[in-house]
Amino acid sequence: MKIKKTIIVAAIVMGTLTTVVQTTQAFNLGSLLGSALKISGISILVDRFAVPLNTGINKLLSQNGMGTSYATKVVPIISVGNGSYVGAAQVTGPQDAIDKTKAVLQVEGDFADSRFRIKGLIPINAKRITNVSRVQGVGVSAQIDVKI
Repeated sequence: MKIKKTIIVAAIVMGTLTTVVQTTQAFNLGSLLGSALKISGISILVDRFAVPLNTGINKLLSQNGMGTSYATKVVPIISVGNGSYVGAAQVTGPQDAIDKTKAVLQVEGDFADSRFRIKGLIPINAKRITNVSRVQGVGVSAQIDVKI
């Protein structure tokens, strides 16, 4: 029950942050500032609620017969390609590799006259998109979306 409350609070805070940033953008402070605030704010919230989100995901997957014996944790998703977005994902793998994982880079693109869309999810060793390396042996086991 405490996990549900924590997830609900996280969703409300993320929704409020999005509303505040959109309002700020309406006053023409610039979309760059707004984007930076969104990314920073959501990244901070992901860090703050990573443990309860991770516990909730593990419980959900276990209840459906899809649990894992590997280590797991929740990290921010940084998307590039068709716009820039931020969110959260659960990664899974050996503990030493999970400890190195700081974010998931989502690279988006399309081909065949946009009939096919591709999203590559790559566990990386930093919370930025330059000078990063893929963390080998780590996979993405869940993606967390917030309804706003």
